[in-house]
Amino acid sequence: MASNATIFKATVQISDMDRRYYENHALTLARHPSETDERMMVRLLAFVLHADETLSFGRGLSSEEEPALWHKDLTGAIDLWIEVGQPDEKTIRQACGRAKEVCIYTYGGRGADQWWQKNLATLERLNNLAVMNLPPDGSRTLAQLAQPSMQLQCTIQEGQIWMTDGENNAHIELTTLKGTSAPFGK
Repeated sequence: MASNATIFKATVQISDMDRRYYENHALTLARHPSETDERMMVRLLAFVLHADETLSFGRGLSSEEEPALWHKDLTGAIDLWIEVGQPDEKTIRQACGRAKEVCIYTYGGRGADQWWQKNLATLERLNNLAVMNLPPDGSRTLAQLAQPSMQLQCTIQEGQIWMTDGENNAHIELTTLKGTSAPFGK
């Protein structure tokens, strides 16, 4: 955890009908001083989409050696490396060399589109890389759910994502910019 990080607690009830995953998770998120609520909530969304009892938050912004989230097997080998935002190409290539699968969740509208166009040629060659994009309204709506203590319910069905805190709702439909030819499997 980064020093001076702001701590957020989230209890998330996940009903992922696409993966047949139904669990509750009590999470602690450390928001780096340079991180926005929007980015933190995209990290939380990435957790929800890949939820597993062994998926954990990395140091992300405070360490170039760790991703936003990762899943390691019992030997310490990295099965899944998840980044949020617009990581540089070198970081992505290194992650693809270290992990069986790498997923990137971009957001931010035009900036994310420009990042994708700039890196498309290089990233298309990485077989174990998947890139998904959140529409600007989806990530902004997610950011509105950020509270120091959160009770969230998330439903995923047919690629549609609904997250609510009981009063506010976020509906998200990710766009897959690049799928992986080496799907994550345990």
